[in-house]
Amino acid sequence: MSNRTRIGIAVAAALALTACSSGSGDGGSEGGGSGEVTVWAHQGQESEVNALQAAVDAFNESQEDYTATLQLVPEADYTSTVTTTSPDALPDVLEYDGPMMASLVYAGKLAPLGDLVAPETVENQTDSVLAQNTYPGDGELYGVSQFDASLGIYGNAALLEAAGVEYPTGLDDAWTVDEFEAALEALAAVDDDGQVLDIKENYGAEWPTYGFLPVVWSTGHDILVDNTAEGNINHPDVVAAVERFAGWRSYIDPNTDDAAFVDGRVALSWVGHWTYNPYAEALGDDLVVLPLPDFGAGPKSGQGSWAWGVNPASDNAEGAAAFLDFLVTDEQVAAMTDANAAPPATTTVLESSELYGADGPLALFAASLQATCGEDVPSTGCVAVPRPITPAYPLISQQFSEAFFGAYEGGNAQELLDSAARTIDLDFQDNDGYGQN
Repeated sequence: MSNRTRIGIAVAAALALTACSSGSGDGGSEGGGSGEVTVWAHQGQESEVNALQAAVDAFNESQEDYTATLQLVPEADYTSTVTTTSPDALPDVLEYDGPMMASLVYAGKLAPLGDLVAPETVENQTDSVLAQNTYPGDGELYGVSQFDASLGIYGNAALLEAAGVEYPTGLDDAWTVDEFEAALEALAAVDDDGQVLDIKENYGAEWPTYGFLPVVWSTGHDILVDNTAEGNINHPDVVAAVERFAGWRSYIDPNTDDAAFVDGRVALSWVGHWTYNPYAEALGDDLVVLPLPDFGAGPKSGQGSWAWGVNPASDNAEGAAAFLDFLVTDEQVAAMTDANAAPPATTTVLESSELYGADGPLALFAASLQATCGEDVPSTGCVAVPRPITPAYPLISQQFSEAFFGAYEGGNAQELLDSAARTIDLDFQDNDGYGQN
């Protein structure tokens, strides 16, 4: 059986199961507090899947009122499956990728959680995930998270020191753009092919937006302000930053085998927390974690990852909320973040984390997330920035990715970003501002 066939069968099975068990009312009385709680999640890395299944089993064993049933959908198809399924056919509990929250709220597929989950659940969520999971249109919280995400540059200390390159020790002494470029030049001078930086060119999907919006934010601008892209995504400072980044292409390893950093071909890797485990295993004490370069308004980072919400059409909202409360307890958050090395999304687990605590090897990522910009335009006073929280996000992500990599591949940055601005603004006009005006 081909992979494509298996994916199709898995998605079809997920839809069939949920159509029978959620919207139909088989899970219990409408809005009631007993019976089956159907759950959808993406099928990510094996360690995450194992941790999630263990959480479902532990929830079922912890009480007698509800029975959670987990349905996994392949990650490549997960978001499209959720967005093309009607609320009546969705499960009681659904996982979603953080920046998709607003479009799911707009489509009537997520319920406000303020009156559902326990107050202590909300109080223990970190500021960064609260920012990502709150809908600006009504100020309501629509999701809770077990973990967050962060960005930076991993460095090979041995290669940096061999090239005589001094590197930052924290957010306060991040490389300026000029310093970063000088580091690339110094590294390239002692490298056989001059390719010394990995930016995960081999990644696809959401990576181009998540990975490189910090270039824009570090200029002190956002790509969307008051639902307007014109003058923002194509601001002269943004155009100049994109052009500057594109000028580094000769220093970048295409990394088609995803091994440029672990094999020692490059000294620097522009990526997120999720590569820590293999990088640490490969480099040991030579692994250092650095902030992204400062384009003028301080170093910036992405934030936001998978989160959990409740279907407004659920017949068992109380059971769904009970499951969410359980999922973000210390034990379950610690188990999941031990499995995937992600930043914990609760303050209690974050503080006790060996990786992300004050003396942990990934403390820089935690410090970035604790300095979230929230809804504010990025400035020198904050670091982590949520991706635009709007129903238009899927289009915005597509337009930014195409413009950014179009410029990286030699296109005219001004023309590409101007075109993106027009397309995004027209989408808002065509959809009456998605009710956010």
